[in-house]
Amino acid sequence: MAISDLDLPVGVVARSLSDPAHLADALATAVAEALRMAIATQGTATLVVSGGRSPVAFFQRLAQQQLPWSQVVISLADERCVGVEHADSNEALVRRHLLQGPAAAARLLGLYRPAASMEEAALAADQALAELPPIDVLVLGMGDDGHTASLFPNSPNLAQALRPAGTRRCLPMLAPSEPRQRLSMTLALLASARLPLLAIQGPSKLTTLSSALGAGEVAQMPIRALLRSPLEIYWCP
Repeated sequence: MAISDLDLPVGVVARSLSDPAHLADALATAVAEALRMAIATQGTATLVVSGGRSPVAFFQRLAQQQLPWSQVVISLADERCVGVEHADSNEALVRRHLLQGPAAAARLLGLYRPAASMEEAALAADQALAELPPIDVLVLGMGDDGHTASLFPNSPNLAQALRPAGTRRCLPMLAPSEPRQRLSMTLALLASARLPLLAIQGPSKLTTLSSALGAGEVAQMPIRALLRSPLEIYWCP
């Protein structure tokens, strides 16, 4: 299967790259250009990224882009409920691989701070996100189960998180893998991004994407909620 074989919704663009290095380069170039345009028109730009291991090369390439980084606000689509010193922290990943050199001048708005409960941590993140300017660029990944950000199938708060007109910006979620406790931006906030990008690698992710484009409930594969225009998909084998 090739990405060109998929029946994509009108307005969704798919780009096939030869390998992960070219995908990281293309994605960093596209993100930097969108951020430059936002800064040129409104003076600032807001970027929301996902964590995990896949974005490391992209972060490193993006950090090398020539941008007025002090005018960029960066936040996270989701976070593991661990401190920034923990190896699984998405905030730590961004600080280690993106906020380097000139890019360190960007403002990072993290999600997780220790709290007495998951709900309290999510409420604190929700309040912090009230300061987040409108999202200019959103970079998402996708799991083999069709989750994106930390919107996992069967998570207790998924129905609330998937409300298109929901008022919460962040909710506590449960992942099937460790660390299970997560925070995630809700669909209402994610879908507000002016330019959403989806980056995936490998044939299994292409198979998952093909399934998500088929008929079925959004709750079964939450990525379905974002497979609509405007969206650019970046894929490599």
